[in-house]
Amino acid sequence: MMIDFALDAERNQGLSAEDSIYRACLLRFRPIMMTTMAALFGSLPLMLSFGAGSELRRPLGYTIVGGLLMSQWLTLYTTPVVYLYLARFVPAAGPGARLPTAQRAFGLSTQPAATT
Repeated sequence: MMIDFALDAERNQGLSAEDSIYRACLLRFRPIMMTTMAALFGSLPLMLSFGAGSELRRPLGYTIVGGLLMSQWLTLYTTPVVYLYLARFVPAAGPGARLPTAQRAFGLSTQPAATT
């Protein structure tokens, strides 16, 4: 979703790659954290359980919590870096450079037609 928000900001608001991914990170930070925390708190009883059968459930709890923390790190830190790295390869060919291939092929633009 972070990439989708960044691409939308680039296309519709004319922002640079740096500004668009920064805005996307700010917009998506709270939903990403809320989702991760809900899953994390849901798996804490598995990780901290005691009693009969807990020796089988605890490794699953550790795996879930570790996976959530790792995916959080990847989402928040590496996604913007990879986005900016890949943005260097997009040709800056002026207006319409990032239009879908079918729109470029048929000479269509996203601008509304001028009325006379």
